[in-house]
Amino acid sequence: MEYETTMVPVLTVDLARVSFTRFALPAGPATAGRWTSGERPIGFPATQLVPSWTARTPPGSWIEVALRATTAGGERTKWYVMGRWSEQGDPRTSVPGQGDEDGDVAVDTFVARRPVVAYQVRVVRHGVGARVTGLGVMASALPRLPVTPSAPGGAGPVELAVPRLSQHAHAGHHPRYDGGGANWCGPASVAMVLGFWGRGPAPAELAWVGAGDPAPVVDHAAAGTYDESYQGTGNWPFNVAYAGRFGLAGFVTRLRSAAELELFVRAGIPVITSQSFKAHELPGAGYSTGGHILVVTGFTAAGDVVVNDPAAPAEAGVRRVYPRAAFENVWLRSSGSGGIAYVLHPPEHPLPSCINGNW
Repeated sequence: MEYETTMVPVLTVDLARVSFTRFALPAGPATAGRWTSGERPIGFPATQLVPSWTARTPPGSWIEVALRATTAGGERTKWYVMGRWSEQGDPRTSVPGQGDEDGDVAVDTFVARRPVVAYQVRVVRHGVGARVTGLGVMASALPRLPVTPSAPGGAGPVELAVPRLSQHAHAGHHPRYDGGGANWCGPASVAMVLGFWGRGPAPAELAWVGAGDPAPVVDHAAAGTYDESYQGTGNWPFNVAYAGRFGLAGFVTRLRSAAELELFVRAGIPVITSQSFKAHELPGAGYSTGGHILVVTGFTAAGDVVVNDPAAPAEAGVRRVYPRAAFENVWLRSSGSGGIAYVLHPPEHPLPSCINGNW
């Protein structure tokens, strides 16, 4: 999610582990129905679970995604609702108030109060025509140890031609959605990646935004990702699901280093990351944030991170270069997002090879 939460304690262990699993749902009938996975062993004691999905939901239809886990002691938790989603926004909401002795749902993340070693995922389709086109679950255990910077790859500079959009160009726009553009780092980042892939809403879908808007696609993304309960646009899986409306595959996971980020960029895939920091911790940023989304677009010859940062006051300042070690620290540390990234790509565009099980 875009902003950190202090409502749920984060349980950490000494294992920096991540496991990502994709699930294939049967096509099934066009009417409502329920699908439940088998129990999926994680392979280590995990402390957080984050599902993500893409789906098509014609008017009047929607899906609900839920998880339940098995603790290290062999006890099964209850089902936790991880999101109710429709393209039209009726509903599009996280579900608060589910906490118990096993854990709680912090907007988009199941946070365990005692480690879990397996889980099941459930999808319920409501209405006619709802279909899930992609489903994945990321399980992880956050480390207590400080971040160790990764070495540059040494393969020379690389930078993808991702459109540059500023969230602040939309300040005051449509405040019903998370207060307006000043808070739209997530929608601006998703809009940038959609633009890179040549995807996004048709002109007719943007008519409601209003004349004179510098980039109506950002307003559209804000409306299309807004979480009615959270009252924000930073719900990680909702941003992935929004991109899925336009034919992209996508998922939320945790990456372990800038070296893994670089694998994606060199494969031609920009990556959206979540981080928090004080201004002095990320030289060149010029601001502090409790949670911020941006797009990693490249790497310099020295291995520093090239980003499109929507926090820039204007589009001319969106491209920035952040020192590699500083960027890794504010992105990977447990007090921030722990390396959260979401990857959006056309289904026919291959991902880089993965040897660590996290994509």
